[in-house]
Amino acid sequence: MKPILFTGLVLALAVGLAAQTPEAPPPAKSPRPPVATQPATATPIQKNVETYLRKIYAWGPSFRVQVGPLAEAPVSGFYEVSVLVTKGDQSDSAVVYVSKDGRYLFRGEIQDMSVDPLAAVRSQIRLADSPAKGPVNARVVLVEYGDFQCPTCRQLYKVLREIEPNYPQLRVVFKDFPLTQIHPWAMTAALAGRCAYQHNHEAFWKVHDAIFDSQEVISPGNAYQKMLDFAAQAGLDASAFRACLASPQTGQAITQSIKEGQALKIANTPTVFVNGRRLIGADRELLEQYIQYELGAAPTALKK
Repeated sequence: MKPILFTGLVLALAVGLAAQTPEAPPPAKSPRPPVATQPATATPIQKNVETYLRKIYAWGPSFRVQVGPLAEAPVSGFYEVSVLVTKGDQSDSAVVYVSKDGRYLFRGEIQDMSVDPLAAVRSQIRLADSPAKGPVNARVVLVEYGDFQCPTCRQLYKVLREIEPNYPQLRVVFKDFPLTQIHPWAMTAALAGRCAYQHNHEAFWKVHDAIFDSQEVISPGNAYQKMLDFAAQAGLDASAFRACLASPQTGQAITQSIKEGQALKIANTPTVFVNGRRLIGADRELLEQYIQYELGAAPTALKK
């Protein structure tokens, strides 16, 4: 899913918010009529922010721009302001910083260099009760938020399969983040993976691999049966597996994983964290760069 706000390009709005996979976009809806975007009570700075951003990104009347209240920024002399832009049924948001005299605006993140820049991210990732492989005390922990129907996730699966033997101090953790709005059988696969994990931790990886190896032949119509087949091949009991697929608790575990990903502002799959360092996609060179850096860095405290 591509962000549409501060990319310098708003073509994504014209074609719909795409995931890493372009297939099955959501159906187009009738465009909303132009609406007033800021209330009459908006401050001059809020109005100036909207005017400036509309001019920079060519957001015409069909774009609704909502500028949030002025909040104190982490650094003196600036306000922190949230901006939401919407067109039709698609939207994106971001934060900008505006000087208190209303003259300067900048985008990006303010970083406190006195603290570990990745510690806050690591603290939000729960490693317990998630499928994992590799040494428990590994120097590098790679956490993937993935979608079994996502072709780029399949690419990452192939990359990891190739490089894992080269990094014995790497632990891989899988977290569910099915993009159900565009991937109709992703949730079925996530449920299957979760059930395999609950019944036999090692069986998860057999089902995980089978799904990605067979991704191109799985469809909404045959996904359920395919999951049963993969479970049988992994040695799981068929009746127990069916019961698990239908259990509300299984779905709740996946929902919790999704909420965790949303708290981390994940919108694309796969999104990977290497000791807390974010990577989106399946770039092997960059992934190995992150792993090699962490192997050479001081040990990092990871939440279990």
